[in-house]
Amino acid sequence: MGRAFEFRKARKLKRWSTMAKTFTRIGKDIVVSVKEGGPNPESNSRLRAIIQNAKSANMPKENILRAIKNASEKTSENYKEITLEGYGPHGIAVIIDCTTDNNNRTVGNIRSYFNKANGNLGTNGSVEFMFNRYCLFKIKKNNMDIDNLELDLIDYGLEEIVFDREEEVLCIYGNYASFGSIQSELEKRDIEIISSDFERIPTTFKELSIEQKNEVYKFLEICENDEDVQKLSHNVKDL
Repeated sequence: MGRAFEFRKARKLKRWSTMAKTFTRIGKDIVVSVKEGGPNPESNSRLRAIIQNAKSANMPKENILRAIKNASEKTSENYKEITLEGYGPHGIAVIIDCTTDNNNRTVGNIRSYFNKANGNLGTNGSVEFMFNRYCLFKIKKNNMDIDNLELDLIDYGLEEIVFDREEEVLCIYGNYASFGSIQSELEKRDIEIISSDFERIPTTFKELSIEQKNEVYKFLEICENDEDVQKLSHNVKDL
């Protein structure tokens, strides 16, 4: 893996560009989490992680509690998580994670974005094989002994620890299936988790010209602005 994770720092695309959009997407995550695991964050590790992300995004406490309460009611939206994938402009591989209450609307919209960009929305698995999936935790560096922490967390599924100088946080990457075990161990050690997520890291990168990157950027921006899109992964180098 190693330097493969540095692709994060090169991305110029600003995900969740507005606070309102951020809160809306976190709200959807809360609904899905509560319906799957219940409204108690003590027993629902996914909800606990989402609440941490909400706090990191400065989402007001009352908004978080309201979202949990609304998600617990039978009349709340019945969101479904779907993953769409395909080839965008200039043959780039794209995977889009969505949360929607209308599957036909979401698929139709995403397909239209691909078609207008001379791309092609594919079937499940059409580009997934080009990415590895990891869980990610961000914590404060403080005076922590990174080498010892790395050795200790290997048994819990750790892959790598990277210091992000831009955000001034430690990024802890682990196996996708190790999210729960790493989360539990960090909490057991009283290490504050600033935020957590899942990331797809491409195994190979697509090199494009500046002009091609501009076209790709516009396509990705249109996709990310869709209200049903939660996350977008691609394999363009230095974008």
